[in-house]
Amino acid sequence: MPASDALPDLSGILDLSRIEQLDLKPVILRVQTDLYLRAQRRDRRARETFASLACGLIPIVDDETVAAVSEQLRDHPETPAAVLAALAAREMRHETGETTGEPSLPAMLTARLASLPSLRREAIEDLSNDGRSEVDLALVLNRGIALTGAPLHRLVGRARRNADLARVILARPDVPAADVAPLYLHADPAMRESITRAVEATAGLRPCPPVPRGLGPALTALSTDRDVPAFVTTLAESLGVPPDFVTEADEPDARYDLLTLAMRAAGLHEDEAVYVFLTLNQGVARSAQRVSALVAVFRSLSRAAARDLLSALLDTPITQRMPDLHRPYHGPEASFRHGAERAAPQRASQPGRDRLPGRADGSR
Repeated sequence: MPASDALPDLSGILDLSRIEQLDLKPVILRVQTDLYLRAQRRDRRARETFASLACGLIPIVDDETVAAVSEQLRDHPETPAAVLAALAAREMRHETGETTGEPSLPAMLTARLASLPSLRREAIEDLSNDGRSEVDLALVLNRGIALTGAPLHRLVGRARRNADLARVILARPDVPAADVAPLYLHADPAMRESITRAVEATAGLRPCPPVPRGLGPALTALSTDRDVPAFVTTLAESLGVPPDFVTEADEPDARYDLLTLAMRAAGLHEDEAVYVFLTLNQGVARSAQRVSALVAVFRSLSRAAARDLLSALLDTPITQRMPDLHRPYHGPEASFRHGAERAAPQRASQPGRDRLPGRADGSR
């Protein structure tokens, strides 16, 4: 590194800065920042030296200095990650601009940190807990890091109600389809097929209970009457999900897709589902293309896969109610409530001749 690019030795000034009446710390930080950014070359040693000095001063200088330095450093491609983290931590105390509707300075700095390709696993973990949309988006757009485990789970969970974030996650080629199942409603047809295959691979490990008796006729009758609230409530009760589960989707088309998955998970036959598509909502019934698309969704996966996919979309377990079916008294699941009163009578002993006395081995 040329001598002109090297950061000057300010140890003497640092000694002066320790004098209580003479505060040179803001001046040192501003000067060092300016020198760092003007340098023609910034090798590893220069970056580490600047990061060490800046991280020591940022927590203790005044707010005006922090704001000025942040303005210079936050968008510079060679700002050390440690400096961005220190600025974000300092500015987090004030949350500047939070009430203006604009992204706050801490959020912008944290998002800049999230976009760095050299993030360690611990940093990704912390940033995924931040929860601000701009930080989430910066993490997901960062193709230089691997999104796995808990950070990915948190981001996918928040993306369920954030279409923009969901689309960016779904566009990442390194994220397994099984991990983005909660984003099914935001996926294009090709990605939906991949998600369906991934869910089908494990859905059969947990069998479905029998379909509740009379559920299909009850739902088709409500569909005939176009009683949408009662239809949704009855369907939700059969699956053990909240009665307002369709509100998990914001768009009307997505809500009908969710309703279709719920009907498949509940065990309705295809002809019953088609009848619902043609009667429950006239806006849907008038569109042959929309009805065909819903039928395709219904046919695309098994009942068990629909159950697991619905559980992922709603972020809640599906606890389907067992139907009130006839249980044979002697079936393996029978419970004998009356104990010995209902037990089979013991066989009466048959009269026989008295044993004649003889040897111990019974011979006569």
